[in-house]
Formats: sequence, structure tokens, C-alpha cells
Amino acid sequence: MESEKTNSSTPKGRGVNFSAPRSFFLKFSSKCKETFFPDDPFKPISQEPNGLMKTKKTLEYFVPIFEWLPKYNLQKLRYDVLAGITITSLAVPQGISYANLAGIPPIIGLYSSFVPPFVYAVLGSSSTLAVGTVAACSLLIAETFGEELLKTDPNLYLHLIFTSAFITGVFQFALGFFRLGMLVDFLSHSTITGFMGGTAIIILLQQLKGVFGIVHFTHKTDVVSVLHAVFSHRDEWKWQSALAGVCFLTFLQSTRYIRKIKPKLFWVSAMGPMVVVLVGCLVAYLVKGTEHGIKTVGPLKKGLNPPSIQYLTFDAKYLPSVLKAGIVTGLIALAEGIAIGRSFAVMKNEQTDGNKEMIAFGLMNIIGSFTSCYLTTGPFSKTAVNYNAGTKTPMSNIVMGFCMMLVLLFLAPLFSYTPLVALSAIIMSAMLGLIDYEEMYHLFKVDKFDFLVCMSAFFGVSLISMDYGLIISVGFSVLRALLYVARPSTCKLGRIPNSVMFRDVEQYPGAEEMLGYVILQMGSPIFFANSTYVRERILRWIRDEPEGVEFLLLDLSGVSSVDMTGMETLLEVRRILGSKGIKMVIINPRFEVLEKMMLSHFVEKIGKEYVFLSIDDAVQACRFNLSTAKPEP
Repeated sequence: MESEKTNSSTPKGRGVNFSAPRSFFLKFSSKCKETFFPDDPFKPISQEPNGLMKTKKTLEYFVPIFEWLPKYNLQKLRYDVLAGITITSLAVPQGISYANLAGIPPIIGLYSSFVPPFVYAVLGSSSTLAVGTVAACSLLIAETFGEELLKTDPNLYLHLIFTSAFITGVFQFALGFFRLGMLVDFLSHSTITGFMGGTAIIILLQQLKGVFGIVHFTHKTDVVSVLHAVFSHRDEWKWQSALAGVCFLTFLQSTRYIRKIKPKLFWVSAMGPMVVVLVGCLVAYLVKGTEHGIKTVGPLKKGLNPPSIQYLTFDAKYLPSVLKAGIVTGLIALAEGIAIGRSFAVMKNEQTDGNKEMIAFGLMNIIGSFTSCYLTTGPFSKTAVNYNAGTKTPMSNIVMGFCMMLVLLFLAPLFSYTPLVALSAIIMSAMLGLIDYEEMYHLFKVDKFDFLVCMSAFFGVSLISMDYGLIISVGFSVLRALLYVARPSTCKLGRIPNSVMFRDVEQYPGAEEMLGYVILQMGSPIFFANSTYVRERILRWIRDEPEGVEFLLLDLSGVSSVDMTGMETLLEVRRILGSKGIKMVIINPRFEVLEKMMLSHFVEKIGKEYVFLSIDDAVQACRFNLSTAKPEP
């Protein structure tokens, strides 16, 4: 009520609310809820009328399969079976290819498309995401552990990869369980675009080893080292292998072009890698390709995933590499999988829960590490095929799992004749689709700093290494965030003619500036990191005024928080202006800011009569009331 008396020009019911500040516990719990539960997931559960329904809703929330399975029908099954079979045709060649890229036995790639899809189908929140291995993480794993270890002790190398998958799973599960998905946000869209593009370049160049049939090759991943290795071993080039590679790549790119011009023929592109593998196997078997310089995958044993939990290795000598591989690839896999799941969910007018996805990915990789699988996530190519095939629910992943089981039990040995050049062509075709030139150009046109972030990842990955490229790009992203915080936006407001609206005079040149008034709008938190800049910027606005200034009006509606340093800065500005005969007025401080001001006695120092709800109220009060206000202390 006191605010209504002091702000006499303010209509009744529109005064500033100076109610008692909330308790620390209430504010802390509110902040935690907004930080960790912004979607308020448990509200629908609490609204249920009885305990049975609450239990049902809780179970559906934590185990999504209980939500969609009771509504399942034969019509959905038709679509899901078709989609599951289609993505299996892509999973087989990609599994073998990416396992070869990671330097592990090809059968591990097939194992990785059997167990994880079942786990995701139970716990995943996306109806479109298809589970599988990805090229970028495969190469990053190989780069982390190194070719030397692969040559000297391949069994230990494989065991460390299983262990890194376990670390990845624990890390991802912990992020989801503690609802720390905000950490993934540091991998911005620009970073992911540049990282994927740079990774695609180095993977493309590395496949020249398989295309030319080169035996000796570098274990480094940067473009210069790879190109040097390719051209310094020209004596090892096999024209037969190169011819086969060109033919396979031309065929695969043709199928991608067909899908692009006629989207309904998506299955042509999806079946392309399997056709390449089958034709390659047939040709290699009939002409005895190994005698002509065309290497093949080699023996593939029949049978389902053997247990690998006993192979997990936590030797202190290798633990740093294992942790690095697990955490870095875990972050990348999460960022890619969640982004892809959300993108396709938007197309189907659905929603995905990022924290549920993290838990699903985490358990998927933990269980996978126990069953001879390496890192899996939601790859773009397989998910796009799943979407185009008309999948309705995660049942398509279950269908893929069963199809992979049949492949492992009966058909695996047939793929032992797969030429390595065919796998190289499949990888090269997939990588060409990851270099998003249009998006990079779009970033350049819209936001130059985003383009810089993208290019730092692109060139860092391709010219230095994958992990350094990622670190450099994330560093630029963090620097940008710090610049936003340290140099907050501040604008001068003017009145729109014939209205009570006040807008930025730079954006709206027709806005009228009021003689004797400087109206500034603050657009970010005010705290120790930017308080000096805020003070200097406000004083510069005052100094640049051509006429004498009587009132400074600070609109704090955009200030979400303020610390003691920030409040001391505002008081210092008030003292400086007071020495010049200028009065400072605060407008519409937000709840948390006003609470802090009251607890620190800031409001008492400036007086409640200097705090207003709107700019118009403040202007009217300045005109009629503040000239008789109490003198400065």
C-alpha cells in the first residue's frame, strides 16, 4: 500500500509490489526447479486422481515403451516392419564399414546394431530415431587409442574400446539422471556443423587408403599427413581397386541423387550400400579379388554377441585415454543424437525429452559394452531412412534388432568376401552428405561470429586433430557467451509518437527523445563481470546528451539478476549523477532483482518513490512529483 501512496501518479492497482522477499529455501528450490526441471515433467503425474493412475503415469514417464505399446496396432506394425527391414539393409554395410574405420573386427559393428536397438526401443522418447554406429566417433576412438596399440596388442585395443563405451554410457546416464543436459548445449549448432564437415573431410581422405589398396598408411588424421601418406606410397596403388572404388562411389552417389529428385524413391538410396556389398562380395568371390590387389574383410563368425564385461580394463596406464575417448565421444554422440531426434520430431509434430534420451543412450552403451558393442547413438543417415520409410514407433528398432539377429546367426559368413574398397566407397558416399555447404554459407550471411565458430571447428578438425578442433570451436563459443555477459546490450529509448510506448531510438528513428530525460533499457544481468562496463556506458550516455539532463530512467525489465557488485555500481552511478543534480529512477525491476534490492537495503537508499512500474508512470511522476521529493542524503 505504501507504494501506492508514494507513487501518487500511478493508477491504483498498478503500483510496484514491495512485498516481503521470499525465503532463501523457496528461492533456491524455485531456481533448482527451473534449472533442472524446466518442463515440469511431474505435474501431470501429481494431477492424477488416485495412486494407481499416478503409478501408471510414473511408469510411462520413466519407461516410454509402456506409453506407446498399449496403443500399438497392426496398422502401425506394417510401417514399422518395413522401416526396420530397410534400416537393417543400411545397418549391415555401415556397421562393417565404421568398425573398420575404428580399427576393430567388422563383426563388432554388426554386434553394435543388435543389442542397443532393443534398449533404446524400451527407454527412448523418439519414435523416429534409428540406433547405430557413427563415423565421426569411430574415427575419434581410433585416433585416441592410436594405431601403434592396434598393431602391437589388438586384443587390448578392443578391450579399451569396450571400456570407453562403458565410460560413455556411465557419463551419458549421469547427465540424464542428474538432468545436466545443459552441458550438451555448449556444443552449438555451428560447432556441430563445422565438426561434422571437418570430420567428413578427413574420413573421406582416409578412405583413399582403401580405394587405392595402400598397405602402409599414416595413423595421423590431419589432411596434410593423410595426403602425404597417399602420394608418398604411389608404388602401392592398385588400379583394379581404384576402378572398383570409382564404380561403387558413382553408383552410390547416383542413388542419392535419385532420392533427392524423387523423395518417394528413398529406398533406392537406402538399399544402395547393401547392393554395393553384395555385388562386391560376388565379384570378389568369382574373380578371386585378393589375387588382384582387392582386399576383403576376412572371416566373420556366426553367432550372437558374446559377453565382454570381463574384458573391461581400468588399468591406470590407459585410464586417461579411456576417459578421454569415453567422455568426448559421449558428448558428441549425445549432441548429434539429440539434435537429430529433435529435428525429425518437429517434422512429425512430436516432442522428445533430452534427459530421457541421455538415459536411454547411457544404458544402451553400458549394456552394449557388456555385450561386445562399441559406442552407438542415433546417426543421421539411418534415422532419415527410418523416417522416410514411414516408421510410426520405436518398434522399427526392435525389428532391426531381430533382423540383425538373423544376419548374425545365419548370414554373417557371407559378408566375409566384402571388399574393403566397397566399404571405403560406402563411407565416402555417407561423408559427402555430412559437408553442409549451404548451412555454412547461411551462417556466413546471418552471423559472422557463428561462421567463425563453424570454421574453427572445420579447419581445426581437418588441419590439426578432432579433439583440438572441437576444443577450439567450443572455446570460441564460450568466448562469445562471455562477451555477451561482459558487454551487455544497453539502448536508449524514446516515445513512439501519439502513444505511451517507448522503443530503441536506433531501431525506431521516429521515436521522440524527451528533453531533460535519458531513458535507458538494460538487457542482461548486472554483476561483477560487467558492472564496470555498465557504469561507464551509463555515464557515457549522460555525457553525450547535448542538453542538460535532469532525470536518468533505468528500465530493468530485461535484467534477470543482480549481485552486490551490481547494486554498488548502481548506487555509485546515483552518487555521481547526484553530484551533477541528476536524479536516477528505477523502472520495473523483476521479482528476483527487487528482492535482492530490498534485502540489501538498496530500495531504502534510493527511496521507494524512485521505483516505478512503467516508463510512462515514471515520466509522469518526474514531471509532477519528483521536483518536491526529499533531498539527497
